[in-house]
Amino acid sequence: MSKELIVSYEEGKVKIVILEGGRIKELHEDEVGSNFSVGDIILGKVKKLAPSLNACFVNIGYEKDAFLHYHDLGPQIKSSLKYCKSISSGKINSPKLTSFSFEEDISKNGVIQDVLSPHQEILVQITKEPISTKGPRISSEISLAGRYLVLIPFASKTSISRNVSTFEEKDRLKKIGEQIRPNGFGLIIRTVAEGKTVEELQSDLHYLINKWNNICFRNIKKGKPPVKILGELDKASSILRDNFNEDFINIICDDEELVQEMKDYLKVIAPEKSKIVKYYDSHIPIFEYYNIDKQMKQLFGKHVNIYQSKGAYLIIEHTEALHVIDVNSGNVTANQKSQEDAALHVNKLAAAEIARQLRLRDIGGIIVVDFIDLTSSQHKKELYEYLKEVMKDDKAKHKILPPSKFGLVQITRQRVRPQKQVNTTEDNPNTNGKIESPIVLIGRIREHMAETMNSYKGKIYLHAHPFVAAYLTKGFTSIRNKWFFKHKRWVKIIPRDSFKYLEFQIQGEKKEILHKYSN
Repeated sequence: MSKELIVSYEEGKVKIVILEGGRIKELHEDEVGSNFSVGDIILGKVKKLAPSLNACFVNIGYEKDAFLHYHDLGPQIKSSLKYCKSISSGKINSPKLTSFSFEEDISKNGVIQDVLSPHQEILVQITKEPISTKGPRISSEISLAGRYLVLIPFASKTSISRNVSTFEEKDRLKKIGEQIRPNGFGLIIRTVAEGKTVEELQSDLHYLINKWNNICFRNIKKGKPPVKILGELDKASSILRDNFNEDFINIICDDEELVQEMKDYLKVIAPEKSKIVKYYDSHIPIFEYYNIDKQMKQLFGKHVNIYQSKGAYLIIEHTEALHVIDVNSGNVTANQKSQEDAALHVNKLAAAEIARQLRLRDIGGIIVVDFIDLTSSQHKKELYEYLKEVMKDDKAKHKILPPSKFGLVQITRQRVRPQKQVNTTEDNPNTNGKIESPIVLIGRIREHMAETMNSYKGKIYLHAHPFVAAYLTKGFTSIRNKWFFKHKRWVKIIPRDSFKYLEFQIQGEKKEILHKYSN
């Protein structure tokens, strides 16, 4: 399916959306000038040891000290410490590791005080951004990510992504990796390297080695801890590095400087595609033009409609300890043979939407999903396997447990950044409280009207607040006229002064209530 990358720059914040078939697949935000992002490499100083946790706290320049556990030191930590100390003292004047004398790897079951001491300089990389009251999480096992390869200083082996499809391809890439891997460095060959030539992998490796030589070495030599040695790519370029493929047909941005940055980066990783980067210049905001703002309002609320389900929806609740997702069938009247088949059908649609929601909101921790009850063990297994399949695209580490005896599915998902929050409510014009966005209400009315027109043959009456009624009937291209042209059914819209702002009812010709909603 064709993909588009839409990038918006506004008030010091870059928002990036990947559209797949016009629908939001991924949403990313990046604060311009942010000093602490996942992937940043920093020369820090050990602040204090915490032997009871087998960890230490490192000053990296953030208001709260970063947390470094023994298991995140990496086997080559002693070599890294020796290298940084030798550069600072002037004993090493070359970034190459071919003649560097490596130290022995540390034990997997050692203790932090045998390796580190207070006030010691240490090279670390951020693995988890500051969240709530916690400081950043860091690792001293440094890696530099490229398009096809990940370069690991002080390591000595080549690893292949487990997602490479065949054993033959893994074997081919392993042989290439061993041939091109420079002394003193390890390599991880990424999934996107599948099918690539030796020249393409060699070019990517050359780019990473230059980054280590020209940036890391120079900044370690000049830097006084705490200091950033190497910042991760700007978010737009890192999205291109990790996601770009032949499916992308457009990359559109409303900032000329970002457009040029992305063009320059694409000339490195895919020169033939640099022309698809385009500058958007209009008084209509780019997210409005591409219908992204409307989708975000509908996707980030407590209630989320399930795509192509004709009425089913999710309820997403967040608590201190976990996240709870409830699947509701609504008024779905599926064409399946039985109620069990209908429940399985809705559950599968819900599973796909849940996988999408976890990515969009970057929900981490424990997630409990209450699917519609299934009685057949075969159907339960089928749903479980389908959920695992739709979660495959999620780059965050996750684990899915089979349904419990209560029918609940538990998911754990890695969180490396604060969960994304999009405000989907607006000020209530009648009170000082908050109400759901009218955009969401109009979408809900559209769905229920379409469902009613397909299932109810009599005259249809829509009762709504006067403001909403006026919006639905305004102009020749009004929403009501569009309903008429599409369904060949005329809807009588009745303004109701007594209704709350976001309240509506769909009634039949005998005044029976076919559907009602009140915020």
